[in-house]
Amino acid sequence: RAGIDAAAALRASAAADAGTPRDRLHTLVRALLNDPEGIDVFETADALHVSPATLEADLGRVRSLLGGTGITLERSASTARLRGAEVAQRRLLSSLAHDEMEAGAFDFDALRRSLGGSSMGANVFGPFKPALVARMGELGYYVNEFGIADVLMHIAITADRASQGRSLEGTTGSPISEDRRAVAEVLDALVREHIGVDLGHGDLDHLAILVLTRVVAPGAAAPSERARENLDPQLEQVVREIVQDAASEFLVDIAHEDFVVRLSLHVQNLRQRAAAQAWSRNPLTRSLKTSYPMVFEVAVFIAGQLHERLGIPLLDDEIAYIAMHVGGRLERSRRSEQLLTATIVCPGYYELHELLRSSVDRSLGRAIEVVGVDTRADPDWEAIHTDLVLSTIEPPTPSDRIVRVQPFLTESDVDRVQATASRIRRGRRLARLRADLARYFVAGAFSRELAAAGSEEEAIRLLGAPLVAEGVIDQDYIERAIHREQLSSTAFTDALAVPHAIGMTATRTAISVGVSESSIAWGDSRVQVVALVAFSESDRAAFQTVFEQFVEVFSERESVQRIVRRATDLAGFLDELAAVIDG
Repeated sequence: RAGIDAAAALRASAAADAGTPRDRLHTLVRALLNDPEGIDVFETADALHVSPATLEADLGRVRSLLGGTGITLERSASTARLRGAEVAQRRLLSSLAHDEMEAGAFDFDALRRSLGGSSMGANVFGPFKPALVARMGELGYYVNEFGIADVLMHIAITADRASQGRSLEGTTGSPISEDRRAVAEVLDALVREHIGVDLGHGDLDHLAILVLTRVVAPGAAAPSERARENLDPQLEQVVREIVQDAASEFLVDIAHEDFVVRLSLHVQNLRQRAAAQAWSRNPLTRSLKTSYPMVFEVAVFIAGQLHERLGIPLLDDEIAYIAMHVGGRLERSRRSEQLLTATIVCPGYYELHELLRSSVDRSLGRAIEVVGVDTRADPDWEAIHTDLVLSTIEPPTPSDRIVRVQPFLTESDVDRVQATASRIRRGRRLARLRADLARYFVAGAFSRELAAAGSEEEAIRLLGAPLVAEGVIDQDYIERAIHREQLSSTAFTDALAVPHAIGMTATRTAISVGVSESSIAWGDSRVQVVALVAFSESDRAAFQTVFEQFVEVFSERESVQRIVRRATDLAGFLDELAAVIDG
């Protein structure tokens, strides 16, 4: 009778794997996937120590889980079986594994549970991963450590299914490139060596495509022309235009050829993943949204344009990968802009001042730029106008920007200089924020009735009404802000959401604020402060200043609670906000 082997396997693992309804559901799906002839409902219920009625209810949940997968659940008397393409069944297995891995982190134990206790574990994949990374490096690729977890999971699934005689047949139908063939050969050798399974051409080609679209990118040594060899020129042109639009819209320095080529390669891979509905998970999604809201907003803009022009639907995790590309480019551009200028005051004695300057450049060169050295014992302190002064002698009057250092720079000297530089940068950012906030808030655009809004859309309409009444925005801006919210939640911290429309069409830049002493649902988060921001074309530079630094102020829970409790009107809100900024 069908299901005898499956039921025996279930009895062996039921105690460990079926403790909760979710565990039982996953155990049931694995049993169905592992036995093409199906399982016996009564024997399976007995193996899981539940009643047949409970198992029937679980089969109903299985049907719900199968929605949109291309797999169907069939019943014939007491036998239940799955019907669907092998690639769809593997995709379902990967979905189970992702569901059992917390925060997208790769977990060999969770992977083994998802595939069944007989599958290979950490002792196999522990050595496999560094071997794969090394071989990809030899082929001239960078390896995406966040994407490699997905590929290891698919390799495990492929080896497990192939060992059961359930291989993929044939190829994708597209010509096999030299890159794909080389990666397939590497995978073939590694799977034979570490797992002891011979994979067919269909499986190897499938895995090679996964590696090339999820894990690797051309290394730094690869010139642009080589990287372009397998790049669709029409797609590259679309990406170039989108990047130029984003650079113009947000006034960010990303319109560089190397960035366009790398992002185009990523988008080309992304389009292939989207076609197969094989999305990549990104464990940094939430932290990117919270810590780098401006970078994430640029990524949302790019993602929206990609969806509009190429038809690629994008999830938050995929948007986060675009944000990582954007952030990497901006970091290179901003590194020089963030340098503080410094003067070294070191009375001359042989080459002592030269040694000190060399030590400062070596230890602090990424944070400060030494633009002058004064070797007098009585320098004109008032004439020194750099951001920092590093002095080996005591100044006549203490100053926040003067740091006393030893002639031979010590680690504590370096720490104090870095702390002072960080304080100066933060002070400048917050001073700009304080001035901008007072300028951009609108009288009457403040509400303590945020909790009355039943949804994000209602909250946006509530906060948008006073801006419409003031003539700052029109109703279309509110509709576009609602559409932007549907693309990706604007809850950038655990307490703050900043809804806004893509496109700077307000007559002037303005902010409407709503607060709630109890948190309200916003996307997957809960917030207490919602700031609807309307930006005008003439104030585009303010977008970065207000947007990023406003989020920074609300990143500390104590500050949020203070503002929410004490702010009874807009004036009180600004007073409390200023007090928090001043520390």
